[in-house]
Amino acid sequence: MRIIGGIHRGTILTEIGAGDDAAHLRPTSDRVRESLFNVLQGGRYGDPIRNARVLDLFAGTGALGLEALSRGAAHATFVDNGKVAGKLIVANVMKLQRIADIKLIKSDIVKLPPTAVPYSLVFIDPPYGMGLGLKAMTLALANGWIAPDALIVLEEDRAHLAPRGFRSLDCRHYGNTWVTIFEVSKR
Repeated sequence: MRIIGGIHRGTILTEIGAGDDAAHLRPTSDRVRESLFNVLQGGRYGDPIRNARVLDLFAGTGALGLEALSRGAAHATFVDNGKVAGKLIVANVMKLQRIADIKLIKSDIVKLPPTAVPYSLVFIDPPYGMGLGLKAMTLALANGWIAPDALIVLEEDRAHLAPRGFRSLDCRHYGNTWVTIFEVSKR
């Protein structure tokens, strides 16, 4: 696994190793990350990455948030409740020397407290098959984590219709991975 583009392009991220069975670590593949960032930076959504405040829920290795930082995001907050994930995120942040640009929160999404400062780009990559993605979106919006003009990227093992409060913008299929891009509904 490596950073695909931007100022840290080519940096190899820390190996997962044995991982943590309970954490269900399943990093987004380089191919899927490259395709996703090509879509995000392709012009259809303006420039959602440059100077963005990025929220990476179920962060795992932190690869999605770190890729955004490499491509010009101003800040990334990583949320994961796994011990192994926390260690991997810290190792990867140190490798890229981006400690000043990040915040790491060890928390389950249902216990994440409200925030006063929302995020403009949100990645949600929960363990597959557990129904956590849409729940995380809804809770993050209700607790102020998602800005009104934010893009939300959900990666799961199936496509999803937009839950209440959101509108689906795009859906892409890569092998057993479905990436859906949402925005907050304007109604």
